[in-house]
Amino acid sequence: MVVKIRLARFGKRKAPFYNIVVAQARTARNSKPLEVLGTYDPIPKKPEDGEGRPFKDIRLDSVRARYWLGVGAQPSDPAWRLLSMVGLMEPKFRGNQSAKPATGEPGKAV
Repeated sequence: MVVKIRLARFGKRKAPFYNIVVAQARTARNSKPLEVLGTYDPIPKKPEDGEGRPFKDIRLDSVRARYWLGVGAQPSDPAWRLLSMVGLMEPKFRGNQSAKPATGEPGKAV
């Protein structure tokens, strides 16, 4: 059984809200997850005191997330980004993915 940590979308149109869930890899997007680890609100909120920068709210049960990562759950790319923001995983560095290595030998004309 392959288990994934991924985001399940809720909320209205143009006002998304995500649950961070653990689900089997072959289940549908709206199917029942094995466990809900937390929530993510991507719409920036202003701080309560009115000063400072707006922030995106991430609430996560880090103990359960560590457990699922320890038993082999594979996070999706958006979930990986959120887990790296919280400090549970190493961030993935996106290099220049569009550049492909040359197939010919160096110094030869093609």
